[in-house]
Amino acid sequence: MSQTEATCEVTGGGWACQATVTDDRGSSTYEVTIPASGALRASLPPLADAGDAERVVRETFAFLLEREPRSSILARFDLTVVERFFPEYPAEIRRRLGR
Repeated sequence: MSQTEATCEVTGGGWACQATVTDDRGSSTYEVTIPASGALRASLPPLADAGDAERVVRETFAFLLEREPRSSILARFDLTVVERFFPEYPAEIRRRLGR
């Protein structure tokens, strides 16, 4: 089982986040950006503060880790990339976030 910790800060282009995924074999750190606008943002609830953005990142990693090992996840990515690999992502992230 893995655990994901995330920290996010607002930027001019959305949110810049760092996530660390830890499991029984070690840990990996990732840089993730959440865009300020676009089709994916329409799938997300309003991100009022860093806590909201961090929840999106944690749920995104839960989604990804259900589909691939941590070693296969890109070290740096924008959330819009997830949909390119997994077309079901927008609907699933909405469901996970209760939207």
